[in-house]
Amino acid sequence: MLMSPAGRPAKLHFMANSVRVLVSGDHVVCAASGARIPLETLRYWSVARQEAYASADLATPAMTAE
Repeated sequence: MLMSPAGRPAKLHFMANSVRVLVSGDHVVCAASGARIPLETLRYWSVARQEAYASADLATPAMTAE
């Protein structure tokens, strides 16, 4: 039986200009706020920390601390 990834978090490997899907899902969780980020709207992540962020405002403090 095939399972739909709807409602399940994805596991991604973040690279400089793209992401690789390791485990199918429809969202990731923001490392700063805990908010669900639909994969189609994911724009901000840290390659060094392998974390996703919901907005530039949330990503900036984490990335400047690297």
